[in-house]
Amino acid sequence: MATTTGPVPEASSVGAFFDVDNTIIRGASSFHLGVGLYRRGFLTKRDIVRFGFHQARYLAFGESRRQIDDVRARALSIIAGHSVAELKAIAEDVYDEVLSLRIFPGTQRLLDDHIAAGHTVWLITATPLEIGEVIARRLGATGALGTVAEHADGYYTGRLIGDMLHGQAKATAVLDLAARDGIDLAESYAYGDSMNDVPILSSVGHPCAINPDPRLRRHAAEVGWPVREFRNRRRNARRGTTVATVAGGAWFLGLMIRALRRSLRAR
Repeated sequence: MATTTGPVPEASSVGAFFDVDNTIIRGASSFHLGVGLYRRGFLTKRDIVRFGFHQARYLAFGESRRQIDDVRARALSIIAGHSVAELKAIAEDVYDEVLSLRIFPGTQRLLDDHIAAGHTVWLITATPLEIGEVIARRLGATGALGTVAEHADGYYTGRLIGDMLHGQAKATAVLDLAARDGIDLAESYAYGDSMNDVPILSSVGHPCAINPDPRLRRHAAEVGWPVREFRNRRRNARRGTTVATVAGGAWFLGLMIRALRRSLRAR
């Protein structure tokens, strides 16, 4: 972490804001939640193939607004009518089964350093709040801000409260949080992996690009932001992404073949 000169701010007034997908966790956490939902009968095979395609595209090219909107709309329709307690329990299982194994050790060290320094540490993510809160609690962070799905009497309605916590909405959430908790943004830190994180990175005194996509890497070089690479070494990063994409495609192909065989045997 960067050092400062002059008066040292109160540790509790310093914030550290972490994006989740591809910053803390390799890939999209919502995809892994989707796999967990599929295994429990929430999703169809068509849904999981669609989400798998988005996951492969995200690993290869980064995120896009159109992709995010498509996933959001389908995810909301899937959880409508299910209980909040049910989704929270699934999120806990998904963390234990998958997400805990996909955390970048380098990012976790950064997060641990901030906690040890007494800073308030927040996860700021477009991922559903329920899974953001699980990740934050398991990592010892102060809390999480995420996309909030509306629920009534403990059951999801299929609508959002507000918009997805994405892009400029993340920066707005951080500004509101800082005003509420007395966080000095000029002394604070933010970490993200894509151009969609530029608003949150620009809102603090110590921005840092982690595992940046090509556009954010260029932007960081232009404005002088530090870059931390916690994936494979850069010369192997493209190869690693290709392997992950091919492996993901092979996994889904195998899943479909097994499902087809089961269907044929049942006839």
